[in-house]
Amino acid sequence: MALSDSVTTCLSPPVHYVICKLGFEKKDTYDINNILSENGEVCWQAVTEHVCYLESDQSVDYIKSIRSLGPVCESINLHFKSLTKEQFVIQYALWFRWTNYTELFLEVFDVLQYTQTTEVALGLMKLTSCLERALGDVYLLIGKDCPFLLRDLLASEQLAVVFGQAVMNVLRVFIGSPYGLNLRNVLWHGFASPQEIPVKYCAMLLFLTAGLGQLLQTYLLQTKCILVHRPYVIFVSLEELDAFPGKYLTISKYLNHETLSIAEELVKLSSFVLKTMLPFWMAALTAFKQSRYADCVILLLPQLEAGLRLLFTTTNQCPNRLLTAEVKFLSKVSYDLMLAKHLDNEEVNQLPAVLEEPAMASEFLWDFLNHQEGPRIRDRLSHGEINLEAFPREVANQIVAFAITLLCRFSDEDMFAFKEHMVIKPLMNCASCYRSRFHPISRLKKQVLECMKSIHLWPELPTVPKEHIQTIKGLEGNAEASTLILMISEIISQLQQYMPQNCCSSDDPINSVLTERLLIELCDTCICTLYSPRPVLEILVVLRKISTQCHQVSEQVIASTELRYKQWMNKTLRSRQRHNYLRMLNSIKFLSPVLRFILVLITLELVNVHLVCRKNPFDYQQYLKFLKSVLQYTENLVTYTSPEKNKWDETMELTNKALIKIRKISDRKLMLMQLAT
Repeated sequence: MALSDSVTTCLSPPVHYVICKLGFEKKDTYDINNILSENGEVCWQAVTEHVCYLESDQSVDYIKSIRSLGPVCESINLHFKSLTKEQFVIQYALWFRWTNYTELFLEVFDVLQYTQTTEVALGLMKLTSCLERALGDVYLLIGKDCPFLLRDLLASEQLAVVFGQAVMNVLRVFIGSPYGLNLRNVLWHGFASPQEIPVKYCAMLLFLTAGLGQLLQTYLLQTKCILVHRPYVIFVSLEELDAFPGKYLTISKYLNHETLSIAEELVKLSSFVLKTMLPFWMAALTAFKQSRYADCVILLLPQLEAGLRLLFTTTNQCPNRLLTAEVKFLSKVSYDLMLAKHLDNEEVNQLPAVLEEPAMASEFLWDFLNHQEGPRIRDRLSHGEINLEAFPREVANQIVAFAITLLCRFSDEDMFAFKEHMVIKPLMNCASCYRSRFHPISRLKKQVLECMKSIHLWPELPTVPKEHIQTIKGLEGNAEASTLILMISEIISQLQQYMPQNCCSSDDPINSVLTERLLIELCDTCICTLYSPRPVLEILVVLRKISTQCHQVSEQVIASTELRYKQWMNKTLRSRQRHNYLRMLNSIKFLSPVLRFILVLITLELVNVHLVCRKNPFDYQQYLKFLKSVLQYTENLVTYTSPEKNKWDETMELTNKALIKIRKISDRKLMLMQLAT
């Protein structure tokens, strides 16, 4: 029997007891009128008195508190079930406004009426993420930098000032503390199956959210403060996320439900799916069909983590970790650990190898979930940073397609017909070709090419007629510019041996080498992005800063040239401004090749960036110092070419010093490209 079939729970016995049994041990019937006044206000003292504290240090005794609050939760659940939707709206809707998403909490009320376990779990995940976001907004009434982790947010002094410490302790029994029920993390990390989350805890959190709204209103009236909601994160450049062909997933004229129907069959057969989690998978695919894209992704992400954890524990022979949702381990057995190069015992993690070359699953997961410049979908969804109603289909497409490829990848050999199906095979092919798009290496490639496109616009910029220039004396800088161009040519000639030979010409090194074609070819080079060591990442930071500064110089040259030409033709420039404009035109002659040279230089270093690990500590520091000097040069260029400074003559001297330094480093063969031979 496959492990995915035999596992009945992913909660360790202590955690299973706390979530599924502890709150049911007291059989008391609790009168709802004890905690809810006639006018619908929460009587917080009657709730907080159920929180118990340890005698030793007066910290919360979570076990006793959960046991004591169990009957209270049941009473609230029954109370909500007794209300019609209209009654609930009249009594409670006002108190959810502070969350900036009243509709979600009304939706959770509907879920409570039918107690379909998968929907309850989904409702809890959405409720906790929205609640966290709203509590962060409240925190910012007093504090400055909102804590990233929910547990730190709930333990903050700022929220205790607004709501009271006793109230925050009640909340921490249910979410945020690894010692309590920890419902949010247990669900978002894919440990709990649908039937393991008692519906009464969902009802309790709905009730507590309304009560917090009442307390907040009192605080705002007393302090005359205004609660401001932070804007939602909006996904931009969605085309960058398009790893899989959309037409194979979109429910439109291109395709009916065929792909999703096959996915539903795969879910039932794949060894990637824990059978206890099957309802989550089916609900996710149903949500996609119904165009509920946020719901689909919220349901899928924890299951991807659960499936990968199954592979992780199997391949690394640590089955106990599949069943762990303990205090010290819950946050660790997640994507960060599973995608790491080594286990915490320093042994090599076998999961990335199982995920196949070119580590497509690892690359995809890092891109979509972890890399700082990626969409970080799981973080942003779980922390309430995304407008669920406007969640883009394009993102859901990618997650669903990725999930399908994993279902196929980890299925029996007799599933060949599925893998070769006309709508599945293209997805598998796309997955096998996936390369990181949001790793710093990938971002630097993109930056370099965008900067080169900007510089290529320079020849098309309008310039004044030559006869106008000749009428002004004192512009004898052509010799200096020529000297700088000659120096660039000499350095290029030294470095040509490290470049693709089809892009080089000894006759005209500048125009044959410093080209977009060369950069495209270099950027097409496959560079390992998984497990980049710290020295590599440090070098990448500097290289990216250099590229950014070069792009800034280019944009300033374009803007200044267009503006000054217009002013020249309109005869609105004073004499000094005319001289300055012509100096700028003279400087452009060498600034274009020098910027293109720097782009080629940093791209060659990028291609060989992993060789930095060969350098001893002294040489590494010397090399880093050199790169920072190039960065300093580009930063000074930005300053000198800005509209405020307009120090065009000074850029020549600046460039001369920078090129001399680069030539010295080249002569000493300290560049990474020179280590490759």
